[in-house]
Amino acid sequence: MFEFTGLNELTFKSRRSPVVGRQGMCASSQPLATAAGLEILRRGGNAVDAAIAMAAALNVTEPGSTGLGGDCFALVYESRSRSVVALNGSGRAPAALNLERLQREGLGEHLPPLHPYTITVPGACAGWCDLNERFGRLPLAILFEPAVRLAEEGFPVAPLTAYYWQRGAEKCLNLALNGKELTINGRAPRAGEIFRNPGLARTLKAIAENGKKVFYEGEIGRAIVAAVQQAGGCLNETDLATHYSTWENPISIEYRGMRIWECPPNGQGLAALLALNLLAGFDLASLPPLSADRLHIQIEAMRLAFADAFRTIADPAFTSIPLETLLSDAYADQRRKLIHPQRAADSVRHGYPLSTSDTVYLCAIDGEGNGCSFINSNYMGFGTGIVPHGWGFSLQNRGHNFSLDPTHPNALAPGKRPYHTIIPALATDPNGELFGVFGVMGGFMQPQGHLQVVSALLDDHLDPQAALDRPRFCIQADRSLADVALEDGIPPQVLQELQSRGHRVEQVGGLGRALFGRGQIILRDGDSGVLWGGSDPRADGCAMPLG
Repeated sequence: MFEFTGLNELTFKSRRSPVVGRQGMCASSQPLATAAGLEILRRGGNAVDAAIAMAAALNVTEPGSTGLGGDCFALVYESRSRSVVALNGSGRAPAALNLERLQREGLGEHLPPLHPYTITVPGACAGWCDLNERFGRLPLAILFEPAVRLAEEGFPVAPLTAYYWQRGAEKCLNLALNGKELTINGRAPRAGEIFRNPGLARTLKAIAENGKKVFYEGEIGRAIVAAVQQAGGCLNETDLATHYSTWENPISIEYRGMRIWECPPNGQGLAALLALNLLAGFDLASLPPLSADRLHIQIEAMRLAFADAFRTIADPAFTSIPLETLLSDAYADQRRKLIHPQRAADSVRHGYPLSTSDTVYLCAIDGEGNGCSFINSNYMGFGTGIVPHGWGFSLQNRGHNFSLDPTHPNALAPGKRPYHTIIPALATDPNGELFGVFGVMGGFMQPQGHLQVVSALLDDHLDPQAALDRPRFCIQADRSLADVALEDGIPPQVLQELQSRGHRVEQVGGLGRALFGRGQIILRDGDSGVLWGGSDPRADGCAMPLG
């Protein structure tokens, strides 16, 4: 078996060109998953079919990021109607879980991230099935064929995936109920080692044959409930049986002539749009891309956007969110005044609009111009690491994103969806035609990644690969809105100048670059139909054209 060294460096020493094609294109964080999407396009599937096939394949090849035990969101562009539709495939808190229960059990101040109480209903299966029912051309049995083949016959594990898999094995799989089922005798598969997952193959076959009902009301659902309750959680069969996805109107703003689309709350796409709306009032193209002048403005805009997002994003079924006001030009004008051109704000607070009223991202565009921007996640790596015995997937810990403050709009409550970090994005041109599908995965990095790649594409007119290659900043929002990481490649003098302006910044390199997310982009030329794709160098993946 080959042994490779140098993985711990994660330095970018080579150049990757964007890929181009006409008949269709797929992009994901794993080449084998991208190949699964292309296989489906060749068999007559559309962009949505390809996205579902990639999502299933990624559950096999990158289970430490995604799977049927997690949630999904999607934006679909239908070329015939020139319309954009959002699917919310996130799950809800168990009916028996509430703040009072946490208080009684001594968890009222802090819920540990791997606690079984963080398991919300897994929404991915219903999301895949609902997308297929509304937009798909091929049956799930065909869409799942590549994933089933990979799971049964085995696949060679990619290098970065092997590294993070081992971290997940040490952190949670070896400690969680049945977690070792996703290991090889307690360790992760090594880079290039073959890994088989017959349990997941059985799961996919059952869903293909019986639909989502087998997952939420059948033997898979019973195994999920048994595992959660054995681990000390309170999810029950009724919680699963009553789950449903929702079709929603996406939210959007105009930036440099293009319309940028995001899923509405409970997802954090709102944060990206708030920040872009602020940046629309600055001439960023006149500032060097990695200069302190430009980064300062972008960081301050993102800090303001996060302040609003953390205060307002919640399950809209439980609270009213003033989206129209938050995304208005008037509100952006008001908040933009808080950005000092030379000095970081000492503190950042949310505005008052009511006064005036670990993850995988993948995407596909088919030859007809339909597009699917899709994201699926367990949240923190393998989530809780708890595995329903024999079924080959782990259960998410998405509920950790609930607030335990009873006065907060995102406070934990039975049947409620939490603040969600995973967000797909999409752009249309002034004629309403698809301009591109894109996303950057990685917790609270995601809206920041959207901001930075959109700016690279529209302020600097970079191709998709160059936009993804560019070094990034990351406000470490889970720590403080004042803490900012700068990726290797941003000049040291820029870091020093940002520090002199009051920013608390640190340089991050090596495998720590995972902090800056992993993205995919496919753009479409409206005149020629030519597709341009890129895949993030911080992951193992690729973008590939059909032809």
